[in-house]
Amino acid sequence: MDLKAGLWQKQTLKLAMTQELSQAIALLQYSAQELAAFLEAKSMENPLIQVDYKNIKNFDTNMDRTKKTQKRTFERDQKNLIEQIGSNESETLEDHLLSQLNLLTVTPNEKQILHALIESIDENGYLDNGRVDVARRFNLTDEMVESAISKLHGLDPAGIAARNLQECLILQLERTRTTPEIDLSIKIISEHFLLFAEKKWKALAKIMDIDIKDIQKVFDYVQQLNPKPGAAFQREKPAYIVPDVVVRREGDELSVSVFDALIPKISFNEGYYRELSGHKDPDVNKFLQEKQGDYQWIQRSLMQRKETLLKVSMKIIEKQPDFFMKGPAHLNPMTMREVAEELDIHESTVSRTVREKYMQTPAGTYELKSFFTSALQTTENDQASSQKVKAAIELFIKEENKQKPISDQDIVEMLKNREGMVVSRRTVAKYRDQLGIPSSSKRKRFDE
Repeated sequence: MDLKAGLWQKQTLKLAMTQELSQAIALLQYSAQELAAFLEAKSMENPLIQVDYKNIKNFDTNMDRTKKTQKRTFERDQKNLIEQIGSNESETLEDHLLSQLNLLTVTPNEKQILHALIESIDENGYLDNGRVDVARRFNLTDEMVESAISKLHGLDPAGIAARNLQECLILQLERTRTTPEIDLSIKIISEHFLLFAEKKWKALAKIMDIDIKDIQKVFDYVQQLNPKPGAAFQREKPAYIVPDVVVRREGDELSVSVFDALIPKISFNEGYYRELSGHKDPDVNKFLQEKQGDYQWIQRSLMQRKETLLKVSMKIIEKQPDFFMKGPAHLNPMTMREVAEELDIHESTVSRTVREKYMQTPAGTYELKSFFTSALQTTENDQASSQKVKAAIELFIKEENKQKPISDQDIVEMLKNREGMVVSRRTVAKYRDQLGIPSSSKRKRFDE
């Protein structure tokens, strides 16, 4: 073995991740809002880039409403005007509780303690660790803290300042008119909450020596209570989804277009360029060349982003005709690799293209990545998408006899015999969990 030191020439090929390539990749996966923010930031650092917002218009999903509908809406709003005067949409949970605090007969010191406890209540209306801090702050005994908390329990909404869900439900039940059913409800939740919540009702009925149908009635009533009494005061502005692609159907024909009305247009600042290009300073000329190149690169990247988004969207429509013609239940299996191979691009490009982007269809607005689903084998050696299986599972459970709910194994057989879909029991359980549907034992009802 020759271990002598020396110099040799070696020719290799490798891909270098330049700054332009890195930014082009980032530009592709930006949502409309992220892209607008990116262009704004670029215009701040590049004087040759001008951002024009004149093309941006508010996107109204109800833009096709008739004047008659608009008039009816206006008249309804006018009719509810008096009701709206009394409402204060900016009122917080803390404001609501403090306004009631002024009506209580308490000493100034007690009022200060109650004020501190109210500040410790979380957004759902619960008071957990805050009472410990208040007790330490005012040097209070446990009895004094409990006395203060009991006063908060009398405030509106019912269930406020509870330590846990169990206490929250009890506080709400205690506000209700006393009846044998309410008394039973309080007893069950106070003494056997875990058995009740886990639906171990046969054991609970045996312990309490009551009919299991009475427990079902308690369950139905408790379902009407509010587990988060403070959540009603969380008035966050709704987040509206603006589609990146719009699909329109005209008879049997589908058309697709990129919706870029929320993306500002950029233009070249010709006046600034002419003003500085006359300088003979080489540093100024170098600066102008760099910024001009930056502008040209962004223009090319924007065009490429739009073309790629359009190509991927058209391929989705081509491979999912049943979805657009028949409805969401007819989504066919499709992977990003298939689309990438047919478009002759990399799979990661498809992934970045559909990231956080939405498509408006005649059936509603959907996330682009939701069109990509795994394939499951059928009895006819065909393929079905996982979405079709989930839709079938949801339908079976919706139509089941609630006194005798179907098990996951029953669903396996029903999928095979009725839909021709071959899936395992474990897959059914996984899809059921994803749909937020409890197991058969927890779906069972015991009323007649």
